[in-house]
Amino acid sequence: MLSLKEIFSVTLILFSVIDILGSIPIIINLRKKVGHIQSGKATIAAGLLMILFLFLGQSILKLFGIGVDDFAIAGALIIFALGAEMILGIELFKPDPEASTTSASIVPIAFPLIAGAGTLTTILTLKSEYSQANIAIGIVINLAVVYAVLKSTNWLEQKLGKTGLDVLRRIFGIILLSIAIKIFKSAMFSGEMI
Repeated sequence: MLSLKEIFSVTLILFSVIDILGSIPIIINLRKKVGHIQSGKATIAAGLLMILFLFLGQSILKLFGIGVDDFAIAGALIIFALGAEMILGIELFKPDPEASTTSASIVPIAFPLIAGAGTLTTILTLKSEYSQANIAIGIVINLAVVYAVLKSTNWLEQKLGKTGLDVLRRIFGIILLSIAIKIFKSAMFSGEMI
């Protein structure tokens, strides 16, 4: 059943995890190295990964003998690391400096920047509390935002400035740390996800 509250919650959670605004400096740096990033290709590739994982994620995990709780804990650790990276201003996940224009649109932009382990884990854990339809709508909304941001990174950099980007990055970092702790606690102590 469609629920605006669920769609809003899912959209906000995924927006925090994807952190496309916090990734603007990485995208700008990559664009300077490779010249052009294909925003459409990156968005479609990330969207396909996210939708595939929404519907087949549990089956994929079963194939490898991994439980949802195990994957959630691993994902919570990654989300925690991403949040710590954003708050502390350190770089744990480094993009490949050898990337070409086409490959840079897919790796590292589509995966792991947009649809990374943290995003995929979050999608999987959201399934325990929200309906698939609401999660799918939340994914599509986020993909629209991702596409718009990828298309306008230079303009956003000028408007927000370094200070604005730093503030946004830290705010979403705190949100990510909170999400990671919630996922970890739920998986470890109650067997329930978000």
